[in-house]
Amino acid sequence: MPEAVALLQKYWKHDKFRSLQKEIITSVLGGHDTFAVMPTGGGKSVCFQIPALMKDGICLVISPLVALMKDQVANLQKRNIKAIALTGGIRSEEMIDLLDNCQFGNYKFLYVSPERLQSDWILERIKNLPINLITIDEAHCVSQWGHDFRPAYLKISELKKHFPTIPFLALTATATPSVKIDIITELGLHEPHVFEKSFARENIAYMVFEVEDKLFRIEQILKKNPQPSIIYVRNRKSCLEISSQLNSLGFNATYYHGGLSSKEKDKNMEAWMDEKVQVIVATNAFGMGIDKANVKTVIHIQLPENMENYYQEAGRAGRNGERAFALLLTNPSDITQAENQFIKILPDKKFLNLMYVKLNNYFQIAYGEGINEKFNFNLHRFCLKYEFPTLKTYNALQFLDRQGIITLSQEFSEKITLQFLIPSKEVMRYMSLNHNDEEIILAILRTYPGIYEMQTAFNLQLISKKSSHKESEILAVLHKLKEKEIIDYHSKNNDATILFNEVREDERTISRVSKHLENQNQLKKEQLKAVVNYVSEKSICKSRLILNYFGEETSVDCGICSFCITKKIKKKDTKLLSKEIIKLLDEDDLNSRDIQNKTRSSPDDVIFVLQELLENEIILVKPNNKYTLKS
Repeated sequence: MPEAVALLQKYWKHDKFRSLQKEIITSVLGGHDTFAVMPTGGGKSVCFQIPALMKDGICLVISPLVALMKDQVANLQKRNIKAIALTGGIRSEEMIDLLDNCQFGNYKFLYVSPERLQSDWILERIKNLPINLITIDEAHCVSQWGHDFRPAYLKISELKKHFPTIPFLALTATATPSVKIDIITELGLHEPHVFEKSFARENIAYMVFEVEDKLFRIEQILKKNPQPSIIYVRNRKSCLEISSQLNSLGFNATYYHGGLSSKEKDKNMEAWMDEKVQVIVATNAFGMGIDKANVKTVIHIQLPENMENYYQEAGRAGRNGERAFALLLTNPSDITQAENQFIKILPDKKFLNLMYVKLNNYFQIAYGEGINEKFNFNLHRFCLKYEFPTLKTYNALQFLDRQGIITLSQEFSEKITLQFLIPSKEVMRYMSLNHNDEEIILAILRTYPGIYEMQTAFNLQLISKKSSHKESEILAVLHKLKEKEIIDYHSKNNDATILFNEVREDERTISRVSKHLENQNQLKKEQLKAVVNYVSEKSICKSRLILNYFGEETSVDCGICSFCITKKIKKKDTKLLSKEIIKLLDEDDLNSRDIQNKTRSSPDDVIFVLQELLENEIILVKPNNKYTLKS
């Protein structure tokens, strides 16, 4: 394969292929349908980009991730390779021009979402292109048992009718055994050559620690490992809070989440990539196309939604092959919080049906009508009107979108953001002098406690309800506060749009798709159960647990995870430790960290003995989390 290696050297500056890349490229060049499971960081994109460059024509890449499509197109363009992505928000006239470029402009790559292929006129144009390879990225989306099922993927197999001699290449980073079978079946792959890279990452030590004070443990980890680190958190507010706390402790930290502007994202990302900061605190919006080889630690401080996501995020550590750490810090309340975040917000059939009926009523669509009608839509206003929980409603709308019943534009950021610029003491002084504004300002401060530290998304309807003032009155106060430079205030007109793709049939519509909903809800529950098992299981190697989840059986322990390390450490005599703790508590009340330091014991040993002493009613926990002897 001298030509393939020459292209690798010319465009990617590498002299040799990584594991399985050469075999996959050979299979594709031989005209075979090919299916590859390559864990994150394995170099999946090269597997279709090299063979596409070696053949005449254009490679069609089907991907559900707009950010990844844009990232790959930008990277190809940087290498002077002609590539186009048909992403959302492109007008029909512009789309026609782009497709003309593909047909007549010697382009090598066309990226589309699976939903785009459902437009008949786009499909007709693609059928007339000189397609040399059809690549299905994130192929697990075709499976109802995958962690991101998208019904539009089920229609990809129809391309086989139009391109019977063109090879399909299906790629995914994570797939359980049942998902692998689904991918081959649903995509209609013909006698595919299957390549699977082991999910084992022998240089990553998977660590799970139950801790009371997560920030203190993070501080210990980062001091011990001063190399580049990622800390994954659950929401945008935590990004700012944790990065601020780390900066105050003397670490250089920045943050990244979906609510930042492109300029802020690029600036913060660059600071971390160039190692001007050690730590980037991020939501799961961070990671698309990130390939930093020397990440030493990836820390999760809340439970992930599923093992697929956790494996991908943890796998951003140690891509240079050196020892790295994937740490998950937990405490007993995390499981309840994860259930609240991931399970309790799932819409059931009853809620989906009610929400769909109200949605049609909201836009005054009569039964049997509404097809192809488009409306501006404000999610928060809709939820307020019908007293629906926002996240559950959003999930229900997303489900209808994925089933093709509606098309939902993804523009759900708040219309207003604001931040207080003066200290709280000065705000109180202002309220004492301006009694008419007091109720509105108090409602804002009580609803958004972090509004002094950061630009905060602001729900006008919610504050109207809480303060018992009209929206116009609240806006007048906000304008006044901005003029006096008390707040920084931004307003955007960015309502979403909803396109109804079917006539309104209420329960008939929902009954048709409810089985998919039940399957998805059950899957999410099972996935979270697997995460809880990973965290709670104390008698199996953590690396083996991950491999078993993805269908790789092994009886060999990794030797470096938290379970394996604990096995190696000689356990302290619990009776002696118990006596030592009782003696210390006889002198003073102490928290677990103080006890750990004074006894020079491991956190696990200390927690075990403290639990025993609590159960035997020898000690008590005070409201300030300090332990004391029971009198």
